[in-house]
Amino acid sequence: HAGQGTYYDTGLGACGITNVDTDFIVAVSKDLFDENLTDGNPNHNPLCGKKIRAFYQGKSVDVAITDRCVGCKYNDLDFSPAAFETIADIALGRIDITWEWL
Repeated sequence: HAGQGTYYDTGLGACGITNVDTDFIVAVSKDLFDENLTDGNPNHNPLCGKKIRAFYQGKSVDVAITDRCVGCKYNDLDFSPAAFETIADIALGRIDITWEWL
């Protein structure tokens, strides 16, 4: 998959999990998240907790899905600050990434 990578201030996510900025988590696009809903309760989404490996300029980071990103396009990922900083300078804000399911 290829898309844009950004970062956000964490907190209570769509999966019902409260995270902090140092957790290695990610929010996937609302479209990807919503198409996997099974019973209307986002906490039961099978994507919650699923792992992704994201790549940027030869670096990679493994993250768990805990949230839904309203402003993201289908293959975009919105990282916690700590996860973003593992692969890029936070000052960049937005990067071109590739990613795969683990």
